[in-house]
Amino acid sequence: MSLPGWAAGVKSFLAKTPLVLHNIPEDKQLDPAWVKSLYQRGNATVYRKSRNELRYIGMPAGGLHAGTVYLGGDGRLWLWGIYNDEREGVDPKTVLWNDGTKEVKVRNRDGACYVEPAIADNKRVLEQGFALRVRQGSKTWIREFRESEWPEISFEATYPVARIHFRDPEFPVSVIMQAGAIFTPLDARNAALPATVFSLECSNNTATPVAVEVLGWLENGASKVSAKNEDGERQNEVINHQHATTVMGTFLTTSDEVKSRRDFGSTSITCVGKADRVHTALEPWPLNDRCFEGHQPAVTKTTAQEKLVGGLVKSIRLAPKGKAAADFVISWHFDHPLAKLKKLEETKTGYYYGTRFPNAAAVGEYIAANFERLHGQSILWRDTYYDSTLPHWFLERTFLNIGTLATANTYRFANGRFWGWEGVNACEGTCTHVWQYAQAMGRIFPELERDARERTDLGIAMQPDGGIIFRAEYESRPAIDGQAGTLLRIYREHQLSTDNAFLQRNWDKIRKAAVFLMAQDKNGDGMTDTPMENTLDAVWEGEIAWIVGLSIAAVRACQKMAEEMGDSDFAARCKTYADKGGRNMADLLFNGEYFIHRPDAIAGRKKLGSYNTCHIDQVYGQAWAWQVGLGRLWDKEKTMSALRSLWKYNFAPDVGPYIQTHTGGRPYALAGEGGMVMNTNPKNEPNPYGDEVTWQLGYFHECMSGFEHQVAAHMMAEGMTDEALVMTRAIHDRHHAAKRNPFNEIECSDHYARAMASYGTFITACGFEYHGPKGYLHFAPRWQAENFRAPFTTAAGWGTYVQQRKGNVQHHAVILKYGELQLQELGVEGAPGRRLQSVTVMVEGRLIPATFEQEDKGIRITLKSRTTISTGQQLKATLNFIA
Repeated sequence: MSLPGWAAGVKSFLAKTPLVLHNIPEDKQLDPAWVKSLYQRGNATVYRKSRNELRYIGMPAGGLHAGTVYLGGDGRLWLWGIYNDEREGVDPKTVLWNDGTKEVKVRNRDGACYVEPAIADNKRVLEQGFALRVRQGSKTWIREFRESEWPEISFEATYPVARIHFRDPEFPVSVIMQAGAIFTPLDARNAALPATVFSLECSNNTATPVAVEVLGWLENGASKVSAKNEDGERQNEVINHQHATTVMGTFLTTSDEVKSRRDFGSTSITCVGKADRVHTALEPWPLNDRCFEGHQPAVTKTTAQEKLVGGLVKSIRLAPKGKAAADFVISWHFDHPLAKLKKLEETKTGYYYGTRFPNAAAVGEYIAANFERLHGQSILWRDTYYDSTLPHWFLERTFLNIGTLATANTYRFANGRFWGWEGVNACEGTCTHVWQYAQAMGRIFPELERDARERTDLGIAMQPDGGIIFRAEYESRPAIDGQAGTLLRIYREHQLSTDNAFLQRNWDKIRKAAVFLMAQDKNGDGMTDTPMENTLDAVWEGEIAWIVGLSIAAVRACQKMAEEMGDSDFAARCKTYADKGGRNMADLLFNGEYFIHRPDAIAGRKKLGSYNTCHIDQVYGQAWAWQVGLGRLWDKEKTMSALRSLWKYNFAPDVGPYIQTHTGGRPYALAGEGGMVMNTNPKNEPNPYGDEVTWQLGYFHECMSGFEHQVAAHMMAEGMTDEALVMTRAIHDRHHAAKRNPFNEIECSDHYARAMASYGTFITACGFEYHGPKGYLHFAPRWQAENFRAPFTTAAGWGTYVQQRKGNVQHHAVILKYGELQLQELGVEGAPGRRLQSVTVMVEGRLIPATFEQEDKGIRITLKSRTTISTGQQLKATLNFIA
């Protein structure tokens, strides 16, 4: 992140700040019953109108890299950040916040939308919505889907497709709206469609038939921002497809200048299946019978600054107690480069979706023609993901941050290149030291991460000496943590491949990048000590535990890749480095409680650093190791002590007292909210962060959710499940809809990429490991091992894993819902102290010969030959233990 404007004020204030005693309580005084409740399965988080919880809800509801379109709590779309807007964040503004000592200005990238969230009704750029006309006998009702029209609306936060319930005991029909993007893991192509799908399931609550008509409408959004009457005219036209009816909105002009503007394009509303009535110039307010009647001309034109709304009506006949659905697609198409990214040649040719579709109507037609498959798979993924024994709230919080990819935070250019900001329109260049925290995209859309590794990190950003520029075209130097994290991601991307091709074609560059990383250890002790940029926007001197440990993890990953490549000499070199570094880190960088920053022998503690303080990332390298199956990197007990220290010294059930006395940080957690502070001074040392106070010190007093998520993931992996769940729940509660948008974890601007570290906590809760080229799959649930069920994704397929223990028998099932899975080895855990006697493996009733090995409770089942599990099939393994 980069914060020069905010920094100047912070620096002058910090220079005058006296020593403030550490004031985070060791005893967290958490109610044991509340902690126990965090493990309960529960139900989907439901936000209700009756509790005033709908106004901030903004679930990213469009395709990946297709701009920011929010689904609101009452089912209407808002924000409409589809016009290649260069402004920073979803709601560019500066607000005032009292930091405990005075009122300070907070910009968007400093947390303005955390302090004062955007409100849906203030950001409805385009008119869009749905309504019902219900006729039963001589009675007629008309009801719009908006908050003011229903006594109760409830929003189920099941990203990527939400369920919204509309209920009125006096109304004969109730409706469940399912709305969201086309979203299927492993299908990045179709997940990038610029569209939102609405399926409105209407239920007849009475004992007599009813006639229902569903009206959907959308304002013509072409040239919405910039057009003047002299520029041209607005047009809505009806397009009849084989599978659907569309009203497309365009802007007619002869001006090349108008056509080059960022908001020149098209919008459309499509009825899946033929619409019964069509409007090209609908006047939806006040809603009346005319809105549901008759056909209008196939084409309507207006002046540029007149509002032009298109509408479609679908008729449904409902039997007593019957139900049926009407399906619609809202789509858009604005294929213009973002001027802010003019350093990137790729922007000149537009965006990925522009290579597939000429306009918004074509998007709607494609989805309608393939509706059963595309929407069906999106629903199948949602239902598979949430069909788990894990707590529903936990599944929501660990997954929903992948919605960042469905905002203006990311782009995919016409040549297929993936590119991202840190937060929406803030800090460019798919920054390595931020994006390396994000675990979600690599698991859900691995092809995008492979593209970023090959095209950017090992291509555009690779220097002759092996250094990887941490912002590619937008920088000129590597960042040490970004370098290490990129090597770890390369290993993950290799694991999320079906074969060795990715590793083989990139090995020479990977090797060079690893050599560069090891060269940053000047004295040969396996601990990085070359001053380089890091994610806290500073160059620190000395041997810093979190950077040392992250480098050790990266080199260990390179050792594993070298072994697979048959590069035995380099594998041995990496092993020597990692072994030595692990020993020295445990011996030299541990202060008896936690891991520290050892000052440079010459520079001392003059410059900014964490030194003998308790830093949130101190054992981050080991956290990364658990994500990719690298095992233990250094002393276990010291690692556990470090995590316990972070809990003891950095986690506050209420951060208010701390941030009021340790000022200068940004407001990403407020008084009354729980969180883990970045860096604390439990020893109450004077000048704990060095003699030279710089603006970056402000970061130390903050709670940034991406860092918190990686610690929670690590705690989960190490068996500190209480602490992991409490931390994750603190973040979840900070983003409750009563306070702010649940779907927007903010750091440096909105939808911050680092927050996708949350998925790592889900991975470690499942004890999940995977290596596609080896055909290896592993599960070790951190709780409820007797009866466990959870989703999983692999290189080419996804599904559900089930584990049950009954007496001396343990059952395991790998059920594939999508794609295929090549399996050679299955790793599981038995009950402690039990010895395995026999294993039986079946695939669709076919016996698969297998052997097994057991070490303590760890069991590795090896199939005689690699076995393919296809969609709809399952592998069952039955383990019999000695009584």
